[in-house]
Amino acid sequence: MDIKRTVLWVIFALSVVMLFDNWQRANGHSSLFFPTPEVSTPAAKGGSPTPANDLPQGANAAAAAGSAPGNAPAAAAAQNVRITTDVYEADISAQGGTVSFLALKQWPDATEADKHVVLFDNTPSQQYYARTGLIGGDFPNHNDIFTQVPGPTTMTGDTLTVKFESPVKGGLQLVRAYTFHRGSYVIDVSNTIVNKSDAAIQPTLYMELVRDGREISGAKFSHTFTGPTVYSSDEKFQKITFSDIDKDKAKYVKQSSDGWIGMVQHYFATAWIPKEGAKRDNYIGKLDNGLYRVGVKEPLASIPAGGSETVDARLFAGPQEEHMLEQIAPGLELTKDYGYFTILAKPLFWLLSKLHGLIGNWGWAIIAVTVIIKLVFFPLSAASYKSMARMKEITPRMQALRERYKSDPQKMNAALMELYKTEKVNPFGGCIPIVIQIPVFIALYWVLLSSVEMRGAPWLGWIHDLSTQDPYYILPVLMAVSMFIQTRLNPTPPDPMQAKMMMFMPLIFSFMFLFLPSGLVLYYVVNNSLSIAQQWSINRMLGTKKEKKAA
Repeated sequence: MDIKRTVLWVIFALSVVMLFDNWQRANGHSSLFFPTPEVSTPAAKGGSPTPANDLPQGANAAAAAGSAPGNAPAAAAAQNVRITTDVYEADISAQGGTVSFLALKQWPDATEADKHVVLFDNTPSQQYYARTGLIGGDFPNHNDIFTQVPGPTTMTGDTLTVKFESPVKGGLQLVRAYTFHRGSYVIDVSNTIVNKSDAAIQPTLYMELVRDGREISGAKFSHTFTGPTVYSSDEKFQKITFSDIDKDKAKYVKQSSDGWIGMVQHYFATAWIPKEGAKRDNYIGKLDNGLYRVGVKEPLASIPAGGSETVDARLFAGPQEEHMLEQIAPGLELTKDYGYFTILAKPLFWLLSKLHGLIGNWGWAIIAVTVIIKLVFFPLSAASYKSMARMKEITPRMQALRERYKSDPQKMNAALMELYKTEKVNPFGGCIPIVIQIPVFIALYWVLLSSVEMRGAPWLGWIHDLSTQDPYYILPVLMAVSMFIQTRLNPTPPDPMQAKMMMFMPLIFSFMFLFLPSGLVLYYVVNNSLSIAQQWSINRMLGTKKEKKAA
């Protein structure tokens, strides 16, 4: 009747396998269970269908890769306009008025301290940009050369507006204005379509995000989503993997009158947020040059000769700070993806952020949350530890029964059941409370892994960034010590092989924890320490009761 140990061993085995699988993916190897999507490069592949036949292919990426001879003259003539605000360092390319470079000045690069996090970029190693244009005829689009309207490009006040004008094509001129706001990661984008022909014209405006298929991983032994997303009030938040796009299996809402489209990576996101109530068509696809795009097409009303139509939208490009995202647009906070554990993770992050507001340090906030969770589950944990303590007491008698009836498993099981009944011990008692707590622990794991608020956040002493591994491996060593103490407090497995494996478990887990973010390891160290204190006190209490009965 070793059902409890069997369940625990299954959980342990699955944990080791999944952690190893994440390590494989984090280090660029194929997943054991989920095929890693082929990472596309900007080099032209040919044969890839255009996701919407009326949408123009891009010239920027292809020209950068040297594979767009038809668009080379336009690309060569394009120049970048450098935009400087308090939060952005950005380039807007004259080719299409496209945001071709954008760095977040308040977020240093994780690998190079003197550089900033770069979202949009247009280099051979990284392709990622936001662009708009007109379709429905030979109208101005992202391949045409725009002209900057003279004006400032460095923010000195609370706002900065930079305008671009397209050439007249098909009787239409497109005038685009980017308005940056101090302290904001939201850019107001207005597209004014001017009809300079002698007849009414009805174009369609598109807004899209284009990027390569390079996966942006989280920490080692973790895997975070990178790719397009679509949100609508009908279907809510939808993630689309690059591999699904490659296989033409992308599922998402095609038409809506609200929501947004975006690109998500670890800690950061970008999104086009059209005006609410405007009917639009969403699209996702892969370009002939190997890039992926997600966008919206917004049909416009007929523009009379000499008239104009202005379409307003917002472009978000910044960190996945949950409270900020909630205020920008409905559902945008879901870009901070907790996966299947969102229902538990969101209240946990709320509690964590409230404690951070009181304490002022994310490390101490993690410790406080761990203590609160431990208090909430105190009755369950107490029941589990009492059961394990009772099992530890009767372990010698169990081993004696196994030895006596080792040639007759049926009699051995009957004798063990009688022993459990006599001593009032439930073999499931130590397992069920632990299983109930697992979803909460996993949810907290994703909270700590996904929260950009932890990025660059110090705790104390040697821990300068809770989102990266412990530089001196002190916390993983403490983790191993705490697990070893817990193992000693638990009943010794009757099987010698199991007993040896249980002794090696602290070493196995401490090795894996070497590469986890220090914030996560801190949580487990504190949780284990509290568990040790609780289990030791329960063992001592039961021992005192036993001595009193004996007296």
